[in-house]
Amino acid sequence: MDSEQTVVQPLPKPEPKSGPQDAASPKALLTVPDGVFLMVGMVLGVGIFKAPSIVAGNVSSATEFILAWVLGGVVSLCGALVYAELSARHPETGGEYSFLSRGLGQGAAFLFAWSRMTVIQTGAIAAVAFVFGDYASQLLPLGPASSAIYAALCVIALTLLNVAGTMPTKSLQRVMETILIAGLLVIAVAGLIAEGGYKPAPAPAAGNAGGAFGLAMIFVLLTYGGWNEAAYLGGEVREPRRNMRKILVTGILVVTLLYLVVNIGYLVALGLGGMRESKAVAADVMRLVAGDTGVVVLVLLVCVSAATTINAAIFTGARTTWAFGRDFPLFGPVGNWKEAGSTPANALILQGVITLALVAASAFTPDGFSAMVAYTSPVFWTFFLLTGLTLFRFRIREKLGEVERAEVRVPLYPVVPLVFIATCAYMLWSSIDYVRNPDYGPKFGNMVLAGLVIMLAGLPLYWWKGRKATAAR
Repeated sequence: MDSEQTVVQPLPKPEPKSGPQDAASPKALLTVPDGVFLMVGMVLGVGIFKAPSIVAGNVSSATEFILAWVLGGVVSLCGALVYAELSARHPETGGEYSFLSRGLGQGAAFLFAWSRMTVIQTGAIAAVAFVFGDYASQLLPLGPASSAIYAALCVIALTLLNVAGTMPTKSLQRVMETILIAGLLVIAVAGLIAEGGYKPAPAPAAGNAGGAFGLAMIFVLLTYGGWNEAAYLGGEVREPRRNMRKILVTGILVVTLLYLVVNIGYLVALGLGGMRESKAVAADVMRLVAGDTGVVVLVLLVCVSAATTINAAIFTGARTTWAFGRDFPLFGPVGNWKEAGSTPANALILQGVITLALVAASAFTPDGFSAMVAYTSPVFWTFFLLTGLTLFRFRIREKLGEVERAEVRVPLYPVVPLVFIATCAYMLWSSIDYVRNPDYGPKFGNMVLAGLVIMLAGLPLYWWKGRKATAAR
């Protein structure tokens, strides 16, 4: 940074502003179980139905396969512990936006909020919405654009639900997530029951297991992705300084346990060779136990899984946009908080409109889901890495007496945050290197570039309007 003052001096909280946008603010309506449900819902997406076969194809043994999922849980736990300290320092609605603004300055926070609004969160919602559309189309196709139509309808319905209020949103989340967890456990049990029922061809030995294991971990960590969304609930969780760590750590442990149980079920039923051959491991397991009827049940489960993830992503994503509008007059209208229902209604609507635009654009690509993964990944890992670095900045300022000591601290500092940061750097490199992949690069390389260009478009926007807002404070 050019200015020591911008980076080192703690930023003052925004002065109370006159006008309607200050008539209401977030309320602490969420308990620890509410936060855990929302967090687990963000992580337990469609990845567990897609990634295991890819992971199996890039490991040399069943032991290595299970180790990959354990390692994914360990890395995610390291990140959760970092976020727990950051959340204890700044327990506000806004998550990484708040951490970056106080750790690296308002310029970094502006660029993040801009990127989350236009690339990261909206792209992630669109990606999962396409999976919802793909599976819903298997039950009732709506023509050539069936997946995109279902994706758009799902985004619209869940956005309107969130606009209605926080309480109905969290109630639906509990119902959908309970169904999802029960379904995953059924699949795991089905795998154990179906042991020996699947007879694949002998699996060839993996000759380059060491290098392939890195590729396997990319998909494992993508499947674990989403736990950081809990940080956006800080301003709406009761006693956040104490409870955010409980939410983050409990959520990761629940997800890791579920992933291990389900993957063991897959492995027992299909074997490593069968998983490598399978295009839909969960469907193959259910087919062994219940035939085509079981596959229909699985399709419904995947739709519930996708809807659960989308609902949680819509809920948390709008909180950053709300904080963005509150701090920068250029986006002032989205900084209004709707008293009825206690929800950032304008931010939710803007987020929905951008997501629908991405759904429409991706409808013209070979695969909407893959297009959105390519679009969002480099930008996502850029800010994940920067957020991890803010912890070191806070610790340095703490020693200098510039900020107070955090009540919640990362254990085994600095090892735990360094593991997290190194993982983020590796994932950032991998997501950009995506363009060289012969299977995906020619189809989706332009989406990688598009995401990075839109992220960087925030720089002149901040230079034009954002700096004036920062100086005014």
